[in-house]
Amino acid sequence: MAKRGGFAGGMPGNMNNLMKQAQRMQRQMEETTKALEEKEYSAAAGGGAVTVTVSGKKELVSVKLSEEVVDPDDIEMLEDLIVAAANEALRKMDEDSAQAMAKFTGGLSF
Repeated sequence: MAKRGGFAGGMPGNMNNLMKQAQRMQRQMEETTKALEEKEYSAAAGGGAVTVTVSGKKELVSVKLSEEVVDPDDIEMLEDLIVAAANEALRKMDEDSAQAMAKFTGGLSF
């Protein structure tokens, strides 16, 4: 005799296990996201003349300049070095985040 509800053979128990696994994965993703947001990433440009640090929240934390790179007659070069260092630091942060989340997404990009 067939059971009503369409779940023959203990499917509700399997569904509960699936829900528990999903909740565990969600908790792990939240913990990983929080840990990534607390990290900082630094990158340098111009042979170390400019160093930029960003947070895992994609916020600029600091910019350090060597005295020799501060030339009032060549502000454009300094601006370019800051942009290059900031972009590299953000790239590092994105790469670290993608690697950390790949274990949850199976390598899929969103």
